[in-house]
Amino acid sequence: MAKLTYQQRKRLHSGSFAIPSKRRYPIHTLSHARAALARVAQHGTKQEQAIVKRKVHKKWPSIDIGK
Repeated sequence: MAKLTYQQRKRLHSGSFAIPSKRRYPIHTLSHARAALARVAQHGTKQEQAIVKRKVHKKWPSIDIGK
């Protein structure tokens, strides 16, 4: 996964995040989407996990999100 710098993250559209209101869990690339799933599993609430899984599956249906 390519490193996402502060400036790059700042320029991302809100729709590039699984939780746009908080600008958390960027999913603009396949590798970032996988990382978002891993991070939310470690640190997110059950509600955040459900949201991230749904958004990742919608944008990247090829990723096995595990039910």
